[in-house]
Order: sequence, then C-alpha cells, then structure tokens
Amino acid sequence: MKILVADKYPKSGIESLGSLGFEVVYEPDAKGDALVQLLASSAADVLVVRSSKVEKAALESGRLSLVVRAGAGYNTIDVKTASALGIYVSNCPGKNSVAVAELAFGLILALDRRIPENTSELKAGSWNKKEYSKARGVAGRTLGLIGVGSIGKEMIPRAKAFSLSVLARSRSLTAQKAEQLGIEYAASPEVVAAEADILSVHVALNADTRGLIGEKIFAALKPGSCFINTSRAEVVDQAALERAMKQKQIRAGLDVFAGEPEGGTASFKTPLADLPGFCGTHHIGASTDQAQDAISEEVTRIVRTFHETGRVPNVVNLCRRSPAKSILVIRHLDRVGVLAHVLNELKGQGINVQEMENIVFEGAQAAIARIHLDRDPPPENLEALRKSNENVLTVTLLPLH
Repeated sequence: MKILVADKYPKSGIESLGSLGFEVVYEPDAKGDALVQLLASSAADVLVVRSSKVEKAALESGRLSLVVRAGAGYNTIDVKTASALGIYVSNCPGKNSVAVAELAFGLILALDRRIPENTSELKAGSWNKKEYSKARGVAGRTLGLIGVGSIGKEMIPRAKAFSLSVLARSRSLTAQKAEQLGIEYAASPEVVAAEADILSVHVALNADTRGLIGEKIFAALKPGSCFINTSRAEVVDQAALERAMKQKQIRAGLDVFAGEPEGGTASFKTPLADLPGFCGTHHIGASTDQAQDAISEEVTRIVRTFHETGRVPNVVNLCRRSPAKSILVIRHLDRVGVLAHVLNELKGQGINVQEMENIVFEGAQAAIARIHLDRDPPPENLEALRKSNENVLTVTLLPLH
C-alpha cells in the first residue's frame, strides 16, 4: 500500500507510517494542480492531508481508497465526490481539543487585558500604564458556548478554573447532560448570546452551521462583550461581525478568517484587523506539539486498521440511513456457490443489494447471510430461492422501515 502525505507533517508521524511497512511519499507543498498530478503519477492508495484542499479533480485523478484528514474538520475535502467514487474519508476528532481550548482562552485573556496592544506599545518604546490598567476581568462573568463537542467540553473545566459560569447550546446537549457537566442549558443560540459576557463558538462546519452566527446572535450580544471563534470562519456571517464590532464595540478574538491563505505563508488582509477590539491568530488552534503527536498517532491507527481489516475508524461518509427496505436472511450450508446463486436470482429480479454480511458458525459447516435489499422480492421468488439450491436451508424476509 502506498501513502501520500501532502501537507506538513511531523517527522515522527512519517516514520510511524513507514514502520507499518508501507511506502510513504512525503510532498508537503503539493497543492491544487500539483496534488492532482501527484495523485495520478504516484498511484497512492491513501492520502493524508491537514489543511490542503482535496477537490474533485484530485479525487478523480488517482486510485485512492482512503483520504485521512489529520485533524477534526473535513470541510476542505470534497466528501460528495469521494462518496460517489467509493473513497473513504476519515478524520481525527478530539485529538486537538485541548490545544484549541487553550488558544481560545488565550484569546479571551488577550481581549480582556488587551495584551497585543500592550506588547505593541512596549515594542514601540511607549509606556502607557494609565491606558492599559483598564480591564474588566473575567472572574464571575458568563462564558457562553455554542457547541459542546470535544473542544467545547474542554472549555468547561478551564472556565471554572477562571471562576466563569458556563451557559451552553449544542445540538446534542440536553438539560440533563448540562447538569452532569455542571453548566447551564440554553434553549437557543440567541439565549446564550444574550446572557454571555464572552461567546465562544465550537461547531463543525456543515450545511446546518454555515452562517449560524449571524445578525440575530450579534444583536443579542451585550455591547462590549467578547466573541471568540476558533472553529471555522464560514460559521460566522463576516459582515454581521464587522457591523457588531463597529456599532456595539464587540471585541473579537479569531483564529479563523474568510479567505485565509491555504499555505503556511502569504500576504493576507482582513478588514476586521483594522477595527478596535480585534485580536487574531493564524489558524493555529491545533498547532501544538502535543496535538500534532496525538493526531499523527491516530492517523497511523486509521491506516493500520484499514490495511488489516478493511474497516475505517472515524469514517465520515458512510450512508447514515440505508436505502434498503428489507433484509433477506439466508441460512445455508457453507458451500461454494451458494451466495453466488442467491445474488444471481436477485439480479434476475432487478433487485439491488445495499449491504451484505455472511456469518459462519463454529465448524464452518453452516452460515447465515443477511442481505439488505432495495425492494422486496415477490413471495414466489423467495420460495424458488429455497428450492432451487439444496444448500439453502431457510429463507426469511424481514422488513426494515
């Protein structure tokens, strides 16, 4: 098996993949057309990326079986095309949670104590204690969380350490779960925004979250409150955020930006940086040695499991709800050609198999096949299936939905 790593990646991670006995091609600068050409020429089976975009042309150019995102979010990968081509897409959820939570709190403190401005004036040779002695402090205030996944959960103990109360809204959060976490449950993102002194966003980018933080959220925020985004720029209406910073003096601590460069160095300008109350970092939330080591270990585990079992941990693009209407259960003697006979009969009826498993009993004399079908075979065909092959013992049709 050949693995192409098309992004900057820890040396220990490259060595770990190589130790599995696979050929590893390391091309950290392969982007865009270069990635397309490299996938075609290398005939790689597995592609590992961090921030590089994996678009339709790249997926169609080679012979990939698996794309691994060495991180949590996978919005940079054309999952729809991968699914259509039968290419697994996997990620490494939770491995960078501590790193992102640490940065989020760094941004919170930087906004409250105006640390970037302090530093800038000191470097310029100016002493301005009178100006920078003004700060609200965070103890006793309320941290609002939008999203309580692995990163959101890491925010909670850190908030408590700073004597912040926590109010949260997440798709998976219930009042009971909130009580177990020692936080307050909110019925909507707007309620979180209205009550928070600091609002921090921790959601994955998908169709439901794109533009989630918009006019209603910023209208609900208190004037002068802090807004933190270490998730994805696309979950925030950038124009609405800019208006809120201008009109309500919202202070923004951001690690992600609209139109940010794909590479490690480039010219970049965001209009938000010119506004008072801005603090930004270069999309480095997951960029700690601890996080990268944990992620590279998970990538190695994913590749190893795929090679050894054919299954993919953390796969994100399998059908969540099968289109199958029924399950055909065939109890049969474990003989050559039995399943071929059954599948041929189904083919003759124009019935498609959605999923299938064959479980062999101890001694390998008999087995049971469970075949998920897109429509029910007529009763007479079920009887014909049983009678037309002496190795078929019983035939049962079970409804699914």
